[in-house]
Amino acid sequence: MSPEQAKQLVAEAAMEYIEWDWVIGVGTGSTANLFIDELAKIKGQLDGAVASSEASADRLRNHGIKVMELDQVGSLPIYVDGADESTKHRHLIKGGGAALTREKIVAAASDKFVCIADDSKLVGMLGKFPLPIEVIPMAKSYVGREMVKLGGNPIFREGVTTDNGNIIIDVHDLSIDNPVDLESKINQIAGVVTNGLFAQRGADVLLLGGADGVTTI
Repeated sequence: MSPEQAKQLVAEAAMEYIEWDWVIGVGTGSTANLFIDELAKIKGQLDGAVASSEASADRLRNHGIKVMELDQVGSLPIYVDGADESTKHRHLIKGGGAALTREKIVAAASDKFVCIADDSKLVGMLGKFPLPIEVIPMAKSYVGREMVKLGGNPIFREGVTTDNGNIIIDVHDLSIDNPVDLESKINQIAGVVTNGLFAQRGADVLLLGGADGVTTI
């Protein structure tokens, strides 16, 4: 089974968690896009969606789904998004698509976070995928030096500006044995908006697609 077929399986499986008249929190990236396409099939039963990026908002609108601001709706019943890495404890690395800050906000405002991914994203320890950090531009060098102190190899992501007008630093070579602690530690560095560890608020449900179908963790 190809990764694309696996992603399609979990996008369809996530629909089982959706109820009528809900406003749905929607993530960003290739797997989230497939979920948006599934939402389009029941758009008449939805009140709307809150998107974690301009790209996802555009895709929702193109399907005729009402896009709402988080301020309009308050808390959300559910947030559905993909991940770049996940452990069996449902701790995640996200931010390959540079939408990590808004993803983290929508996830925090949601009662349930359903993460959908192909089973290649399941790892024993986070860190093989470079950890994205959204940074205020003037703090780029400072944050980079601080990440070296934490054992990482920071690389500026060229040509990328986030929806919030900031930059992304990808930190390679981290072995993340305590993601909850590291998430806090990095977020306390001056100039960091947030980092791509979703551990303090990880996924409530992890749906993994693979050759044997969908596995639920």
